[in-house]
Amino acid sequence: MINFQSPTSEELARWLSKLIQIPSVTPDQAAGDTAIAGENRMATALSNWFRQFGGEVYIDEVLPNRPNVYAIWWGTGDRWRAVDVHMDTVGVSQMTEPPFSGQIVDGKVRGRGASDTKATLGVLLAILEKLHENEIKLGFNLLVSATADEEADMAGAEEFANWIHKQGMTLNELMVAEPTLCHSAICHKGEIRLEFEVHGQTAHSSQPEQGQNAITAAARLITALDAEHQRLQALPARPPLGHAKLTVTLINGGNGMNTVPDFCRIFVDRRTLPGDDLSLIEKQILSLAKENCPLPVTIEEMSSLNPFLQSADTPWIQSLARFTESDPITVPYGTNASHYAGLAEEIVVLGPGSIDQAHGAEEWIEISQLERMRDILLHWWELT
Repeated sequence: MINFQSPTSEELARWLSKLIQIPSVTPDQAAGDTAIAGENRMATALSNWFRQFGGEVYIDEVLPNRPNVYAIWWGTGDRWRAVDVHMDTVGVSQMTEPPFSGQIVDGKVRGRGASDTKATLGVLLAILEKLHENEIKLGFNLLVSATADEEADMAGAEEFANWIHKQGMTLNELMVAEPTLCHSAICHKGEIRLEFEVHGQTAHSSQPEQGQNAITAAARLITALDAEHQRLQALPARPPLGHAKLTVTLINGGNGMNTVPDFCRIFVDRRTLPGDDLSLIEKQILSLAKENCPLPVTIEEMSSLNPFLQSADTPWIQSLARFTESDPITVPYGTNASHYAGLAEEIVVLGPGSIDQAHGAEEWIEISQLERMRDILLHWWELT
């Protein structure tokens, strides 16, 4: 067993605080504020730290000024273990506290990204720093992937998967960092995001009979979509994830207060289950729209995400379950893991903090969760 002096609670909290103080808001949610938008600042800082701690660093430009960062620490064995952490956060306009303070108070670290998911990056950096200081080599090859764009289109995850294939690597174990309270998540739903546009005809609102109102037509479509959601809930639950979901999430349309609207757009989030045929679902929804909307309607797929499902009976998942003294769980949200099918022999979604603290008006994480994540990584890396 390696004699390793693990990072203290204070060191874990300080590393996370540093990361929170580097804004990395996904650009679509940054309200045009270039001082906080994008992952480039975070990628630069991580690249420097990874190199400082002995990593072999690769920069992979995913989108303009929005790179992925990969770092390899070559070990003494042939196995490959990897951790994937997304760098971007959601927006901060709804926050009621300073979003980038990284304040450490009352046993918590506060600020945007504290739980989703800079906490895992902070713990990783604290451990890697100690390994480098003590000139300790791991018994396997370690790959850390810091990915862009998870909070929007997951382009970073897709590019990371492509990069792994190009390298000809076969990962043995891959941990995807998300706030699971340090439980092993082995399953989540997929999703299809769709845009509908209802096409009407404009007219003066004093003579609405001369036009075709796209908004009122869209209202009938929304009612039909809500009925479809209710139908899905009435079907027998499909273990382990239960029921598919359908939610109308956005609506916009019209040109003025005194004009019959000639267009209306609605956006739909359809959550899918393992085994679902995504193309068939999309066709069924289009058919439902055309049957229930009294005006012409077109549909466009904005994005899609496959469900994630990992067996609970594999060696690593069972080892994590024994160490954490908790059975594997499912989670309701999507993750980068959807893009990693076939990338590794075993994949788990795991990280400190709760999804309840993510994306809210306040965001924080208990330092005890950082400690728990540290202990899990040290156990996995055979350092304790």
